[in-house]
Amino acid sequence: MSFTITEATIVSGTLFACRHVFGYIFSNEKKVVDYVTVMAPLICISVILDSIQGVLAGVARGCGWQHIGVYVNLVAYYLCGIPVAASLAFLEKMRGKGLWIGVQVGAFVQCVLLSIITSCINWEQQAIKARKRLFDSEFPADNRLV
Repeated sequence: MSFTITEATIVSGTLFACRHVFGYIFSNEKKVVDYVTVMAPLICISVILDSIQGVLAGVARGCGWQHIGVYVNLVAYYLCGIPVAASLAFLEKMRGKGLWIGVQVGAFVQCVLLSIITSCINWEQQAIKARKRLFDSEFPADNRLV
């Protein structure tokens, strides 16, 4: 997790520092460049949240709890993120920025829920289950590396 936070901070910091020239990658029009400059902070937050979410979702998958990830995604995006995105984009007339903020709300809720799940994991029990799977299973003779 610390490596992910460090990497996300470096990428986000670089992107934020270059936000005034980043838009020229997409277009030479001043209007497009200015819009990308306005959206850059949201992109930076997106990088950080997606990095953290990737690690936390990997922990849940590694524990064999894929079904929990499904429920977390449903709550985070369908119950929180999409309604906020639609409200901001269309009712508040924030357009693309509102959509992106809604997605970030969903990503934030997802990170919070996955953090709670990860903090409640009994790591001793998970290690015992992993050790059992490793040493109790029989490997077929044709599945050898040698």
